[in-house]
Amino acid sequence: MILTSKEARELLEIERKNAMDDRWINHCICVGDSAGRLAKALNEKGYNIDVDKAITLGYIHDIGKYNGESRGHVMRGYEYLKNKGYDEEYANICLTHSYLNNDVTCTAGGGPKREDNPFLTDFIEKHEYTIEEKIINLFDLMCTTKISTIDKRLIDLILRKGVFYNTQYHVKETYKLKEYFDNLLGYNLYDLFPEIKNNL
Repeated sequence: MILTSKEARELLEIERKNAMDDRWINHCICVGDSAGRLAKALNEKGYNIDVDKAITLGYIHDIGKYNGESRGHVMRGYEYLKNKGYDEEYANICLTHSYLNNDVTCTAGGGPKREDNPFLTDFIEKHEYTIEEKIINLFDLMCTTKISTIDKRLIDLILRKGVFYNTQYHVKETYKLKEYFDNLLGYNLYDLFPEIKNNL
């Protein structure tokens, strides 16, 4: 079953009614709206990006936090969307959004051990990330409840989560991901978000 951005927003608002803390919902909205802006700009450059899907994936990527818990939200979100009958392409964003470079160890905050979740590890290693999924990877790392530079956001993550064995690896891959989109655009993607300067 297809999921639209309008329906995805409705899912978020349903979960907001039950949420003790809705910051994750506002984060998802920021990610989705930012993803839509980049997707539209890429379309204007001639790339075939599904703008509504990019927005939708941004809105739902953290839906697994519906119970107020961050731990386990990746698998919980995947099951949530599957149980509602949505197609794999939507459920998959819950699995992929935190992991760069097809590697479960390339994530903020330490990451799982490969043997802790063989299904997730195998999926991430073998899955061919769509450009829409890569867009969500990027904006998950640029947004809290508002968009900021990667520098500020990575420092925020390090201050909150600490430094781990994989932190340097994750930081390097984050900058590579931004550079990938800068190259597609032909300019610094920060130019699409003039409000960033207000969030420094």
